[in-house]
Amino acid sequence: MPAEAGDGAVKANEVCLATVREYIEEKKRQGEAVREIQCDVLFSTPTNGLPAGAGSEARTSFISREDTFVELGNPSVGSCAFLVWTHCLSAVRAGRITAIGPDIQDSEGQSLPFGQVVIVGGGELKEEHYPDLQRTLYAVDQPEGYMLRSVPRRVWSRVGKEAAARGFSFETLGLAIMSTFRRKHPLVQAVEILFVTAGKEHVEQLDGIAAVMRSFGGGLSKLRRQDDGVYECAVYNCSACDQKTVCDAIRKWITLRRGAGSLDAQGSLRLADAER
Repeated sequence: MPAEAGDGAVKANEVCLATVREYIEEKKRQGEAVREIQCDVLFSTPTNGLPAGAGSEARTSFISREDTFVELGNPSVGSCAFLVWTHCLSAVRAGRITAIGPDIQDSEGQSLPFGQVVIVGGGELKEEHYPDLQRTLYAVDQPEGYMLRSVPRRVWSRVGKEAAARGFSFETLGLAIMSTFRRKHPLVQAVEILFVTAGKEHVEQLDGIAAVMRSFGGGLSKLRRQDDGVYECAVYNCSACDQKTVCDAIRKWITLRRGAGSLDAQGSLRLADAER
């Protein structure tokens, strides 16, 4: 029988989340500077404990080039932003901020490539909630001293010199993002964030993961779900299929013809035996 639309969305996000996990592990193996910050407190408002005001208490920031401490995601150096959702709470490392590459405080006067991935989890989240969650990604309550310019799938921002002097960092930004999602979306029970500034090629790789997720969601129209829950391809002729590039990109994560995968408690994708 044909795969349900909801099944497709969930599967695409499972694949994307597993790929993001592998991306982080790959950067660790490559010796990149990977920092993991665990926030033990889920702030009820964006201003609690932050070195710069946010939300309704913050004034909208305009930061000129002269007043900029660091610029993030200028189109000339690369930018990527996307959201992954899941209703498997154990797959989200709640309160975790992972930063790959230099932090804001270490980057005075620089224009850094910037990747931002927000992972949200909630037991009652459904596909229909995704558009609102996605819009929030580009409408985060901006901490004072942080100017956000965004277009679909991109985040271009500046951190002001005064905010940097007060200690503005990716932990500051991450906490503001987490608080915004928790406040605006009651069904969101856990938030995790990945920031990448390690280099343009790393951000482009992250952007490739997002592209696969978008394509894979539509690519499921060619799959048929069997009674045992396994998906099998209805085309079987890759040379005649317009989704071949999608399948090639995700073949590492899910076997399309004979198997299916699911997230384990650590957020890793389990692959079924392709030859069973």
